Amino acid sequence: MTTPKKDELTGVATTGHEWDGLTELNNPLPRWWLYVLYATIVFGVIYAFFVPPIPGVEGILPTTRQALSERVAEAREGQATFLTGIENSDAAQIRADGELFAFATAGGAASFAENCAPCHGAGGAGAPGYPSLADDVWLWGGTLGDIEATIIHGVRSDDPDTRYSEMLAFGRDGILTGAQIGDVANYVLSLSGKAPDAQAAAAGKEIFAENCTSCHGENGEGMQELGAPALDDAIWLYGGTLADVETQITNPKHGVMPAWGGRLDETTIKMLTVYVSTLGGYEE
Repeated sequence: MTTPKKDELTGVATTGHEWDGLTELNNPLPRWWLYVLYATIVFGVIYAFFVPPIPGVEGILPTTRQALSERVAEAREGQATFLTGIENSDAAQIRADGELFAFATAGGAASFAENCAPCHGAGGAGAPGYPSLADDVWLWGGTLGDIEATIIHGVRSDDPDTRYSEMLAFGRDGILTGAQIGDVANYVLSLSGKAPDAQAAAAGKEIFAENCTSCHGENGEGMQELGAPALDDAIWLYGGTLADVETQITNPKHGVMPAWGGRLDETTIKMLTVYVSTLGGYEE
């Protein structure tokens, strides 16, 4: 066994490490430092018995984790009555019951913010290409049953019972000429008093009657059975300028709404239905 080499100046043994003539001394740690280290180890062991760091293991002292678990359990117990009531009621019955209605509205608002607001906007304000839910205009009907069916099955989704409609591409497929599209676009704008060219609008009326009334109605009032929007209310999904309307007639856009029936439970869907019905003028 090799005897440690001692430093000539201090007489302290070295570790054998040397860098550019500098030798590392093998000084012991200060006793106070060692005592603090040992004390913290002992404290950690004792503390672990009182407040275990392992989830699910209860200690001697109450913790915020335990308090939170108790509060969550109490909240679930308090909600159970309302959740059971919603589960055993339809949307109309929920709206008729003051307490269930208040609970469902609050729960629906939370679910809406998490699942629907990214497209429909906060409070259902809507966005270009995403219909507003805060008015009394409904593409697929605004009764509670209509709203619930739309939420469950979606629009143009992969659900076999999805809401589905598709507007013909009158320009792309050569059904109408560019001039005819301009005329009918002017007529469509005239239905809400915004036609920039009255003469073109007059010519477009006949084109509209021949090609558009089967879905949008004789006077552009729309048809909820087909999801065909009303054209006489100045509410536009893809823009209401002449160029926007011409573009939609030429090569229409078709949005997609996912089917939430396979993603959300029935109780959540009922709460969503009730909440959405409060945003605008739902239909009795």
